[in-house]
Amino acid sequence: MFQELGIDKKIVDFIQECERKLEKNFKKIDEQANRNSLKVLSAFHKYQISEVHFHMTTGYGYGDLGRDTIEKVFAEVLGAEDALVRSQFISGTHALTVALFAYLRPGDRLLSISGTPYDTLHEVIGIRENASSLKSFGVLYDEIDLVDDDFDDERILSYLKENPVKMIEIQRSKGYSTRKSLEIQKLERIIPKIKGVSPTTIIMVDNCYCEFVEEMTPTEVGADVMVGSLIKNLGGGIASNGAYIAGRKDLVMLASERLTCPGEGREVGPSLGMNKQFLQGLFFAPSVVASSLKTAILASYALEKLGYQVEPKYTDIRVDIVQNIIFGNQQDLISYCQGIQMASPIDSNAIPEAWDMPGYKDPVIMAAGAFTQGSSIELSCDGPIRPPYIAYMQGGLTYSYGRIGIMRAITEVLKKSSKRI
Repeated sequence: MFQELGIDKKIVDFIQECERKLEKNFKKIDEQANRNSLKVLSAFHKYQISEVHFHMTTGYGYGDLGRDTIEKVFAEVLGAEDALVRSQFISGTHALTVALFAYLRPGDRLLSISGTPYDTLHEVIGIRENASSLKSFGVLYDEIDLVDDDFDDERILSYLKENPVKMIEIQRSKGYSTRKSLEIQKLERIIPKIKGVSPTTIIMVDNCYCEFVEEMTPTEVGADVMVGSLIKNLGGGIASNGAYIAGRKDLVMLASERLTCPGEGREVGPSLGMNKQFLQGLFFAPSVVASSLKTAILASYALEKLGYQVEPKYTDIRVDIVQNIIFGNQQDLISYCQGIQMASPIDSNAIPEAWDMPGYKDPVIMAAGAFTQGSSIELSCDGPIRPPYIAYMQGGLTYSYGRIGIMRAITEVLKKSSKRI
């Protein structure tokens, strides 16, 4: 059967050897999944989830009991005062945009303290010109780079003393960069320092790819609000769209009035049959995130043994589900992504090629044979065609399918590479 999938026995043996070395790593991931499962089940019981919460609304969506209860469940799981969980969010970028426009006014200043944000936010902020950007509305923007993959405390605090800052944005996951993702402990250190100097500054965390990877959440260590996508971790591969904004109640309310309209806010927005998907996705999420982490660790260990640079290494603390593989050349990056596509359940016969995508500066190759378009909790792999030619791999609904994907991807790389097992 492996041969039918185009996978040589040498590669199967190689992966099985890697797995034996990773047993202790996998056990730690399972223990974290057990803790997260208890957290989710406890929230379901607290709010007495029943079949009535699956029922849908249409039109305006007034009185949607399931939708409103789901938001209480998510707030409980995330350790937040309140949450807005809606299918009307089309992506994590959309939810971040709603939050930014909800909290910032002309003349306000936005400060990123984790360097330049992810590519799709550049036109939202005005880093790249756009007539609908925050910049076009008179919002000021500045950024402070990380130093050695950590916050530059001294520069951040000095900046806050000299400039009024309405909002600070922190992106935890690395995005298309070579830096490390930011552990929760680093947020736990910097947030009290920021509040000590500028207590009214809103701290917003882009938490995409990070949910259920670590024990604590950004709001539990002092962040005012955090944002994430439901076609990533918390959707568990079940939710077919949507995102969340969670945090302080007043900030969640402001976001709801930007998503819909002032005066109506969260009272409108039909669930359109998504309630069961959101609940079932959250229920599966601890296990699915664990599978994604195991898949990432296996890829990290195996590709490093083949001589490639990887980040994080298999021994590193994990912050998100993203695995960087630094190929150093365009062909290996393309081959790896094409191999991931070949092992996908959907569109396995498609051959990904790099192309110009809306919101991205460089051509991007994307492998994503997913049940939900753009879902990155399902096994996917992508990367911009620019040096040092990094593949950003994430997801894996089950570890069994994840390992098959890695085998097929390695097969494709070895076909056109001088490397050998």
